[in-house]
Amino acid sequence: MPDASATFALDHAVDLRLTLGAVAQGRRDPMVQVGPSWAWRASRTPDGPATLHLRVAAHGREVRAEAWGPGAGWAVAQAPELVGARDTADGFGALAGRHPLVGELHRRHPALRMPRTRRVFESMVVTICAQKVTGIEARRSYRSIVQRWGEPAPVPVGVAGAPRLRLLPEPTLLVLQPSWAFHPLGLERKRAEALLRVAATAARLEEAAGMDDLIAARRRLRAVPGVGVWTSAEVALVALGDADAVSVGDYHLPNVASWHLAGEPRGTDERMLELLEPFRPHRGRVLRLLQVGTDWAPRYGPRMPLSGHERR
Repeated sequence: MPDASATFALDHAVDLRLTLGAVAQGRRDPMVQVGPSWAWRASRTPDGPATLHLRVAAHGREVRAEAWGPGAGWAVAQAPELVGARDTADGFGALAGRHPLVGELHRRHPALRMPRTRRVFESMVVTICAQKVTGIEARRSYRSIVQRWGEPAPVPVGVAGAPRLRLLPEPTLLVLQPSWAFHPLGLERKRAEALLRVAATAARLEEAAGMDDLIAARRRLRAVPGVGVWTSAEVALVALGDADAVSVGDYHLPNVASWHLAGEPRGTDERMLELLEPFRPHRGRVLRLLQVGTDWAPRYGPRMPLSGHERR
């Protein structure tokens, strides 16, 4: 039997694979596993570790949540926000109609919602690992951190086939590590030091999840050296459920936005913001739809190279 459980109805259908795809770091994520109508997630909640299982029924409008561990009650209570129940997408239908592709993507993926994990430190670790490197490198570093300093998540007793997930290391454990300890895991000194600063201020950063003013919340995130506009936006999209967050400084997004919104194969951050302005306060939602519903922009040059760490 789970330590906590609940079944909740949604006002709108939810697609777990699309919605939690923003949370999971690929198929080999040691903390999150997502399928067509189910998901597993391990997390350190304010009440302690928890393993959460979600299953969708009733054409995506009903979710069954079960959890194990000291933080099970918190995980189940927060599950509606995790699957985007708070994300009503009010007014987006009219805005989406301003561009034929965005309108079509919205009609094609109505069950894509913006998740809200409320776990800022977890998103910070994932995002700092992704600063200025390829996705392959980022996911490899993140997995290595979890495997090296994390611990097994609470076991779902009596559930056949449940994955054996792991928990992100405690911030108090990471902050004790020297920056050079992260080098074999693919993080050079700059990102390692940013990660250590985030671990040292984790309690203060977690307070952003309870702030109603998302602009102020992102400002709180950027107060930590090494956390810039791109990092704070990536964290806000997942941890805060900010549907308007735009990851300025991304390697791919300006080209994706320019190509699909204006037919221009190459773009800049300035051009991306210009094209997204008519969709405010849903700019992050538009980018998410473009990412899951379209192809990449044409590539005319070399791909982003692997860092020296990965070529060794």
